[in-house]
Amino acid sequence: MPARSVLSGVHFMNGDEAIAEGALAAGCTFFAAYPITPQSEIAERLAFRLPRTGGVFIQMEDELAAMAAVVGAAWGGTKAMTATSGPGFSLMMENLGLAIMTETPCVVANVQRGGPSTGLPTAVGQGDMMQARWGSHGHYELISLCPSSPQEAFDLTVRAFALSERFRVPVLIMTDEVVGHMYERVEIPEEISEAPRRRPTGPVEGFLPYKPDEDLVPPMACAGEGYRIHVTGLTHDERGYPDMSAEAHDRLVRRLCDKITRAPEAYTWTEELFMDDAEVAVISYGISARVALGAVELARKRGIKAGLLRLITAWPFPDDVVRGVAERVQGMVTVELNMGQMSREVDRVVKGRVPLAGVYHPGGRIHRPDEVLRGIEEVMACR
Repeated sequence: MPARSVLSGVHFMNGDEAIAEGALAAGCTFFAAYPITPQSEIAERLAFRLPRTGGVFIQMEDELAAMAAVVGAAWGGTKAMTATSGPGFSLMMENLGLAIMTETPCVVANVQRGGPSTGLPTAVGQGDMMQARWGSHGHYELISLCPSSPQEAFDLTVRAFALSERFRVPVLIMTDEVVGHMYERVEIPEEISEAPRRRPTGPVEGFLPYKPDEDLVPPMACAGEGYRIHVTGLTHDERGYPDMSAEAHDRLVRRLCDKITRAPEAYTWTEELFMDDAEVAVISYGISARVALGAVELARKRGIKAGLLRLITAWPFPDDVVRGVAERVQGMVTVELNMGQMSREVDRVVKGRVPLAGVYHPGGRIHRPDEVLRGIEEVMACR
């Protein structure tokens, strides 16, 4: 008898282990990856747990092959996942684009470290945030989620699988080394609703594998189910056959984008703390948001009405939420472990409505609250 896939109850585990358990709880039965710090605890946990719960773990020769294996496994009918860090994430980009083009549901966890290149294998960074959005070629949309704790690493992994099935798109879990290696209390519920894969219900004859439903997402027929499918990274028609016309390309790419951007209520999550009377908003995500919250509390003790807007969804960027906050405050501060990647998105949305300040460095350590406090004081002085 296979072991239980859901370890319900209260546990003390790190964020990487929580991601692994979240994947199992969501119904993941296939994981392919290549070892890389600081994600290896995800692979180690699943290497132990998946074979005991009826699933498959495979260590591939590199990250290119790992992402390709995930795409193939998903088309074989499984819920599939991989995990990596910066250099491996770079290698996955071409096959990430393949998954987007072929509308392959899957989950990719990136436990970020300091870069570029080999950079800081064992130290924290958040420098892959723009790569998550634009790392593959062409224009596309996908969904990226940013946990700030091991508990959220578990919860968002479950959500990631549900979103990948709903939209037939890769969903990224953009965590970081500190959250990945941080041990905290993680509560796993007894019952977790697994998002089912939307299967075709019509006759086999005349089936069009890429004919969308009203929500612009086609049902997914997997290999061996009796339906005739053709899967290619080339621009294709509703049969899945290549169509090299500009008209077909326009129609396909617009649908791939629109199916996500038309339903922001399904995936846009943020958290506001101390924002009811805030005059300055600090915007952050991941481990940086925890430091930012400490700085907000310190600022309020000094009489500065600061608040925190935490981005749980990074992509698609929550334009409406950030715009709404900008209309309520007199200044904004972004905090992140890079040289200002998501800050550019804030600037794009705010469009000069209020003064902006950035508190960032390229990684290797988390911020200190006093560094963020200086940013808050700086932007308040510009009012």
